[in-house]
Amino acid sequence: MTKRVLVAEDEPAIREGLVDLLESEGYAVTAVADGEAALSAWKAGEIDLALLDIMMPKLSGYDVCREIRRTDALTPVVFLSAREEEIDKVLGLELGADDYVVKPFGVRELTARVKAALRRSGADRSPPDAGGPTRPFSFGDCTVDPSDFSVWIARDGAVERHELTSREVDLLRWFFANPEIVHSRDALLERFWGVSYGGTTRTLDQHIAKLRQKIERDSANPRHILTVHGTGYRFRP
Repeated sequence: MTKRVLVAEDEPAIREGLVDLLESEGYAVTAVADGEAALSAWKAGEIDLALLDIMMPKLSGYDVCREIRRTDALTPVVFLSAREEEIDKVLGLELGADDYVVKPFGVRELTARVKAALRRSGADRSPPDAGGPTRPFSFGDCTVDPSDFSVWIARDGAVERHELTSREVDLLRWFFANPEIVHSRDALLERFWGVSYGGTTRTLDQHIAKLRQKIERDSANPRHILTVHGTGYRFRP
């Protein structure tokens, strides 16, 4: 089945180039020039992936992503931006984006990331695999419920709830099913993003950083997701 990609980009030349590129790869493309139109196109349905510029008229890409994630945790969202500061990327990932591509980008890089995000969403929409528990599971003072993308934390006499992205849930399921094993960054990228990032692990590291902020008492001194310097990560339940 042909996948439909929403392209939201206010620069006409870039928008037209993206349409030509994606159509040449076999995708059906809906192209819009501002955030309000992007949100309307998504609400109309049948969008398999949203490719959003961040700085757009009317609504920013951040605003559009935030609205999408209110009701849809699965449709992949990929940000396009000339802003390459780490805080911008972290904000995008915190809002639930699947990836963040910095302009100018290479044609092969962009298409590889779009394909990887679509493959990942296909896995998310499929029946649960053997990648870890599908029912609620607990470690430390955390209880993760994969069915509603949440983690409940009992701490200091209170209970608080944090929402998780689908990828954060899958990372936790995998870590929980494979404790005390050193997982290399390359292996985690391949498993959860489905594509080699050419040695660039920043996307994974940013996801881990946001996950630590949600589950750890002190994200700077984590007890559960431990860094193995020069290699990757190890989960200690």
